Amino acid sequence: MNEIERLKRQAAERAVEFIEDGMVLGLGSGSTVRHVLEILAERRKQGALRNVVGIPTSRATEWYARDLGLRLTALEEEPRIDLTIDGADEVDPRLNLIKGIGGALLWEKIVATNSERLIIVADEGKLVHKLGERVPLPLEVVPFGWTTQLSWLDHMGAESVLRLAANGSPFVSDGGHYVIDCHFKDGIAEPGRVQREVRQHPGVVECGLFLGMADAVVIGGVDGPRVVHADVEPR
Repeated sequence: MNEIERLKRQAAERAVEFIEDGMVLGLGSGSTVRHVLEILAERRKQGALRNVVGIPTSRATEWYARDLGLRLTALEEEPRIDLTIDGADEVDPRLNLIKGIGGALLWEKIVATNSERLIIVADEGKLVHKLGERVPLPLEVVPFGWTTQLSWLDHMGAESVLRLAANGSPFVSDGGHYVIDCHFKDGIAEPGRVQREVRQHPGVVECGLFLGMADAVVIGGVDGPRVVHADVEPR
């Protein structure tokens, strides 16, 4: 396990402490959440948290959770989620997020919106001063007419490209949509405005801005994991 994975593991161990037996738990996507799933499975084998049931935010999470023997349900069966634990691609000082580099942003946002609490797990490398500094902003769009999105995104100051799969064909999300990655040269100056504008454009299903949604972020660092709540800026 390399250093980054070790920090993710430590943060995941701390995040699992928020889980209580009997919870309906939103299961996020990505490499950090895989650690959460593994730790949760270990706790179950030890006789703890056996009545936790999870709602996965992606097919990949669903398959991995099933392999680990975790109990799963669907949002249609359990519309009220006690807690969601998810990762993030960027976290700013106000705990606003960019998510979706893994391509699961729509399902992640649906689950997060229907959760009582959202806990984000991230290593220190995900902390930024301004969203969009290091990663593009993903937009999930319907395939029909996707090229029409590029011109207005250009006017917004974004250099936008269609995400491709490994075989060179368009990447398709679990929801059957394409993903356009929007690169902002100097970061996103007004995330709230950008979110409002992209949501109003026909054909855009969702964007990867998660603003004011995280209740806390568990940050894995060289001095050990620390929890930063939404009303406190990361040190």
